[in-house]
Amino acid sequence: MPLDPITILMFGLIAVLIFFMFRNGKKRQKAMQELQSGLRPGAEVMLQSGIYGTVVEMNEEENRATIQSGSSTLVVHRNAISQIVTAVDAPADAAVSPDLAPDDDPAFGERIASENSDGVTDVSNTDVSNADASNAEVKDSDGESDQTPKA
Repeated sequence: MPLDPITILMFGLIAVLIFFMFRNGKKRQKAMQELQSGLRPGAEVMLQSGIYGTVVEMNEEENRATIQSGSSTLVVHRNAISQIVTAVDAPADAAVSPDLAPDDDPAFGERIASENSDGVTDVSNTDVSNADASNAEVKDSDGESDQTPKA
């Protein structure tokens, strides 16, 4: 049975459809896992019914969450929470040390002072755009400038 181009195209489209179905399912599963891992006491959440509240307690064994909404306390299944409105900070043991900030890199052309093993401070310039080695100007002992091209 020869395969004509229309049949090949149809099988290709079915394969692409199945690929995107699995991909979408994995994305939803990952988003739900992130939501469930972010549920901690003190987090402000919204239930699927539209009720806003603050998580008071999470019972992992029974999959229940105690939510404080205004003066009412609700006990709901943890899957009834649709989104976290205001997350609670991570526990202190997961905090990153304050001396490692992602924005500590020097800007282009900024001078950096580093200390050698001898205790001497060395200042280096990271801007190399002005250093043109082919046309370096050298001054003689009598003060005249001498243009010497470097190869």
